[in-house]
Amino acid sequence: MKSVFFDVPGDPSTVLRSADVAKPVPGKGEVLVRMLASPINPSDLMFVRGVYGIQPQCPQSPGFEGVGVVEASGGGIRGSLFEGRRVVVMNARGGNWAQYAVVPATQVIPVSKKLTDDQAAVFFVNPATAWILTREILRVPTGEWLIQTAAGSTLGHMVARLGRHYGFRTLCIVRRDQYRESLSRAGATAIVVFDPETESAKELQEKIRDAAGGRHSGCCFAIDAVGGPLTSAFVPALGPGARLVLFGTLSDQPIHLFPRAVMQHGMTIEGFWLGRFLVGKGLLFRLNLVRRITRLIRSGILGTEVGGRFDFDHVVDAVRMAEDRSVSGKVLLSP
Repeated sequence: MKSVFFDVPGDPSTVLRSADVAKPVPGKGEVLVRMLASPINPSDLMFVRGVYGIQPQCPQSPGFEGVGVVEASGGGIRGSLFEGRRVVVMNARGGNWAQYAVVPATQVIPVSKKLTDDQAAVFFVNPATAWILTREILRVPTGEWLIQTAAGSTLGHMVARLGRHYGFRTLCIVRRDQYRESLSRAGATAIVVFDPETESAKELQEKIRDAAGGRHSGCCFAIDAVGGPLTSAFVPALGPGARLVLFGTLSDQPIHLFPRAVMQHGMTIEGFWLGRFLVGKGLLFRLNLVRRITRLIRSGILGTEVGGRFDFDHVVDAVRMAEDRSVSGKVLLSP
């Protein structure tokens, strides 16, 4: 079978290649999935670079998310129930950028026939994260403000649409003005353009307060995928009792906070990792989550634009497009 893999961590456009490898065999409690499509997410590229929370075991195939059809089971009730069914594949070890992937049966979930392969391929990482952060963890009330960084991303647009749908207000921080129009269409309440390399933390805090109507206590919820100077800059603008959820490290830099600001405001800072969150949830929760996300994808609220499709032999072109900020939409790989 054909697979994309890398022998050493590094720049994805340099270290990734495709080759024929042996077809894997599922063990007990595992299933063999014939992959149909898998997206290129920031987490995949960080994994290839060796800077993700999970270290690769080289030679390693990337790919944490995707859609495929279960062709065989290594044994176990759950695995046998899924044989022949199209499933979303959350591969915690990586390996979805291949014709076939072997994963624990607990990491596949049947997906509705009402969704296309493209929609199913990008089913979990962004849609599930956007839903869980805003509706399961923070439960942002109607009328309240939610600050989000990296708002120009696919997930950022989903959060803006969720805000419009459920009635909470979104204050979207982006680095470039180019995202203003698309975020406005998605339903963002306010958009703040800020470059931490050229602007000060005080300037960002003033922009946030102005956007939120000048109320220091107006923003009590925040989600952050960046870290580094940007996060350090906006935290002081949060109001008393604020909750901040960290779910990404796009800057690959630490956050610097003055403890008194957290203490005096009674602020809560917590981390979120989708895979770890789902491990603690039973099958019923997952199935309900799938049904809810399916409805929201079909309605367009959690829909994903596809920017390009590539086969494995053109993986270098695919990752270059995925990292090109002028290109909108997800890039998909397909055997």
